[in-house]
Amino acid sequence: MAVGRQTPAVLVIDDEVQIRRFVRAGFELENFTVRDAASAVEGIRSATLKPADLVVLDLGLPDMDGAAVVERLRSWSQVPIIVLSVRSDEDEKVRLLELGADDYVVKPFGMAELLARARAALRRQSSGRGGEPVVRAGHLTIDLAQRRVLAGNDEVRLSPKEYRLLQVLAQHAGNVVTRQHLLKEVWGNAHKEDAHYLRIFVRKLRGKIEKDPARPAVLTTELGVGYRLRTD
Repeated sequence: MAVGRQTPAVLVIDDEVQIRRFVRAGFELENFTVRDAASAVEGIRSATLKPADLVVLDLGLPDMDGAAVVERLRSWSQVPIIVLSVRSDEDEKVRLLELGADDYVVKPFGMAELLARARAALRRQSSGRGGEPVVRAGHLTIDLAQRRVLAGNDEVRLSPKEYRLLQVLAQHAGNVVTRQHLLKEVWGNAHKEDAHYLRIFVRKLRGKIEKDPARPAVLTTELGVGYRLRTD
C-alpha cells in the first residue's frame, strides 16, 4: 500500500462496463478505493497522473494489447499488476508473467478469487519494501531472515537447493512463479530449460512441507506455467 493512504487504491482497466462495475463493487465492499478506465490509453494516463497500489488489467482492450500495457507500466512502475483474460493459453500466461505481470485470473472468475490474488500481490509489494518478512502459507512458517522453516511447531530440515527453491516461492508468496524464473533463480541461466531439475526438487520439497504430498495444498502447480506458494 502506498505510504500515507488509509486504504489501497485499485485501478481497473477493462472495456466491459459490466466487468468494471462487478470488480468495483467487490473491491469497495472490502474497503478498497477504486478507479476505472475503459481503454489502455485512459488507464495508462490514470496510472501516470495518480499512482495506484494495484492494477487490474484486461488483456482484450480495443486500443492496445494488454501485454503492451504491462510493458508500458513496467517501464516506470513496480505497481502489482493482475491480468484478466478469457485466454487460457499457457504460453501467453508465461509471456505476461515474464513481462512483469504479478498474476492472472481467467474469465469468468469469482470475486473471492480476484480479491485473494489482490491481497497476495499487495502483501508481496509491502514485504518487499519492509525487508525480509516471515511468510505464512497454511501450516508453514518461513522466516526468511533466519532461514528457518516450520511446519506447525516442527522445524523442517531442507537442503540448500530445497531451501533456495522455497525462498524464491516465498518471496512471491501467493503469486504464480514461472518455471523459467525458478530455474534461473535456483540453478542459474545455464539451466533455464532443465525442467526436470525443478520437478525433482518440487517433489522432494513437497515431501517435507506438505501434510499430504500426493495432494499438495501449500505448494501448488499452475499447469504449463509454474508453481504457487499459497497464502489464502
